[in-house]
Amino acid sequence: MTADTFHPAAPAVLLDLDGTLVDPAGAITGGISQALAQHALPIPPDAALRSMVGPPLVRSLSGIAGVPADRLAAVIATYRDRYRAEGMAASRVYPGVAGLLARLREHGYRLAVATQKPVGLATELLAATGLLEAVDLVHGSSDDEQDPAPLTKTQIVAAALADLGLPGGDTGARRAVMVGDRRHDMVGAAENGLAGIGVGWGFGGDRELLDAGATLVAETADELEAAIVRLLPPPAVRLAPDDAVLSAGSTGATA
Repeated sequence: MTADTFHPAAPAVLLDLDGTLVDPAGAITGGISQALAQHALPIPPDAALRSMVGPPLVRSLSGIAGVPADRLAAVIATYRDRYRAEGMAASRVYPGVAGLLARLREHGYRLAVATQKPVGLATELLAATGLLEAVDLVHGSSDDEQDPAPLTKTQIVAAALADLGLPGGDTGARRAVMVGDRRHDMVGAAENGLAGIGVGWGFGGDRELLDAGATLVAETADELEAAIVRLLPPPAVRLAPDDAVLSAGSTGATA
C-alpha cells in the first residue's frame, strides 16, 4: 500500500484492536490461563491476566506470567492453537463500533488498525468479526512471536502513519489521531505527535488512560465519534466511493 492510494486531503483515525474495536470475551485471558495450566506453569491473578491484553504476548508471558525463556515457544503455540480454534469465534465487536466505522468513512476519514497483535492474526480477527472491509490498513507486530525485540506501539503507529503518507510531529498531529484502551496506545500516540483518545469500555480504565496522556476518554461509540470530529475535523474534500481501498499491510518481519 502506498500513500497515493488515498486522497491526500483525508485525515486518518488509527485504532487499536482488542479492547477497542473487538471484545475478546475472555478468549485472551482464558486462553493464556489454559495454556499455562497445560504446561504446568503458575497462572497469574485475574488483574495480572487482564494487564496482558494489549502488549506483545512474548513480553506478557515472560514479564508478567514469568514463563521461562526456553518454554515460551511451546506456551505461545498452545495459546495460538486454541485462540484460532475457539477464541477468535468468541470475540465480538463492541456495541456501536461497526456503525461508527461506517460513519467515519462517510465523513471522509481514512481508517487504520494499529495493534500489537501479529498482523496476520489481526487480519484474520478483523475478517472473522466482519470489520476487515471497514478499514484501509492493518498494521501489527511481526507474525514471528518469538522475536526477541517485538515492535513497540510507537513503532507500529509510526509505520501506519508512513503508509498513510502522514509524518509524525506537528504535521501528523493535525491530520491523525490514535484511539485505544491501554496506556501503550496513548504513549504510542504521544511519541508520534498525535492526540490520543481513550475508550472506557476496554481493559485499561479511565485512570490508566488519562495518566498516560489521553486527551479524553470516550465511554460510548457516539462519544468517540464526537471526540474525533472535534479533535480532527472531517476533510473538506471527502473520499469518493471508488477511493475506499482495502489493504492489509505488515510493519515488516524484521521487527
